[in-house]
Amino acid sequence: MTFRVLVTDDIDADGVALLASEPRLRVDEVPTLPKDELLARIGDYDAIVGRSATRISEDVLRKATKLKVVGRAGVGVDNIALDVATELGVAVINAPAGNTIAVAELFFGTLISLFRHLPQANASMHAGRWDRAKLLGSELKCRTLGIVGVGRIGGEVAARALAFGMTVVGYDPYVPDTRFQALRIRRAPTLESLLAEAEVLTVHTPLTEETTGLIGRGEIARLPTGAVVVNMARGGIVADDALAAALDSGKLMGAVLDVYVKEPLTGDHPFKDRDNVMLSPHIGASTAEAQRNVAVEVCRSVRDALLSGELSGSINVAQSSGRGFTDLHPALMVAQRAAAVGRAILAGQGGRAVQRLTVRYGPDLAGTGDVLAAAAAVGALEGVLESERLNLISARSLAASRGIELTVTESAALPHPSSVEISLAAGMQELAVAGIAPRDSAWRLTRIGGFHVDVAPRDTLVVLTNKDVPGVIGRVGTLLGDAGVNIAEYHQARLAQGGEALAAITVDNAVGADIQKRLMELPDVLTATIVRFGATSVAGA
Repeated sequence: MTFRVLVTDDIDADGVALLASEPRLRVDEVPTLPKDELLARIGDYDAIVGRSATRISEDVLRKATKLKVVGRAGVGVDNIALDVATELGVAVINAPAGNTIAVAELFFGTLISLFRHLPQANASMHAGRWDRAKLLGSELKCRTLGIVGVGRIGGEVAARALAFGMTVVGYDPYVPDTRFQALRIRRAPTLESLLAEAEVLTVHTPLTEETTGLIGRGEIARLPTGAVVVNMARGGIVADDALAAALDSGKLMGAVLDVYVKEPLTGDHPFKDRDNVMLSPHIGASTAEAQRNVAVEVCRSVRDALLSGELSGSINVAQSSGRGFTDLHPALMVAQRAAAVGRAILAGQGGRAVQRLTVRYGPDLAGTGDVLAAAAAVGALEGVLESERLNLISARSLAASRGIELTVTESAALPHPSSVEISLAAGMQELAVAGIAPRDSAWRLTRIGGFHVDVAPRDTLVVLTNKDVPGVIGRVGTLLGDAGVNIAEYHQARLAQGGEALAAITVDNAVGADIQKRLMELPDVLTATIVRFGATSVAGA
């Protein structure tokens, strides 16, 4: 299968070459397109790779009926309608690591320039003056740096700050203590406590509803007098009016800005004529090395997403605590297939739609609950929902839109540390299907309701309940054989001798309604459920 990829916004040639070298990818490299031209072309492509110049808006995404992946060569995805992409099952992939060094180095370049008055020194020398006496500066050593957002860039800034002899304090409620320990920096329990001691304050967070205006008048008021505020993340995280007022009052010694609410910066911007504000035109990632790195990083991830379904780089797929999708694939298959089996059996018993989906998983799968829930949602909706874009990205959103309640729990009480159990409720009926995904052997379904089984379903699984009497297995095998259906696995389980039994039969062929009817007509067969697993892949987009 061949995929078409649209590359725009002057992506570095090394990234484009990585895509173009793959025979199954057809790459069209074009300049940044006006919106109407993009709308006219986007329907032909399976992926688009660009930078911030191309806006991937809702109407673009809805026009892109073949689109599977959006690649952003950089960190920010402000130009992408992420919620719509998630709804449509389109993976959004960025390059979070490629420009970290560039931003960290710019941070210290501009900060030292501010403290040592380097722009003024340079201007005076070019003007033929020797203003040495006017250019008394300050040192970074022994100052306290407060970092809001201890991710990749925040971590790189912290490492370099320690080399300058600074005291580093970080605030980030979304990272564990182990990261602070690895970076050798002190964790502030609250933003307020960090502000109280930050002589230099820098923010390295995405722009979200939570972070918009995060540093406002009240926060700046908590800073020590003479502090410096740095924003190289996104315009709007630091409130412009609050920053201007603090500079006017002398509360702040200065500021460093590389990002702005509206870009390009307008001529009447309040910081334009201030000597104590270092301004740069959003050049945090503007190094040759960074542009190459982000291009190669995102193009590699787009290639892998298209060709092998590897979605670890996607920011809108359910995350899994850093585990790669290759390692997780067995557990995802268990969750998907277990949910599909449960959904089919419940449908055969009463026809009610699934209303509740509960996922329990063992401690070996810690941190994977969200993505396991997404895989289970795929299984519960596959074959029921008419959607070509049902996948790990869209499944939870689609499940919610149908009123399905999703619950996820880690449990040490399951029989195996790599167990996955999916419980489905439809009306008054409930059924649990479970399996295991051990690291050292193949994944299996191990329980259907109260019956212990041992099968790995392929394209089709036949689930029978029957009376536990002699002859049933033979009659079932003969019927399937006469119909040209090859049996791959046949597992028979019972709760008690002479009671009810369950057969889980993996077959290599499709089993139609006529064969299902004939199975039901066999003596002592009580129910016959045919589970057809669709083409949706839990590892792919």
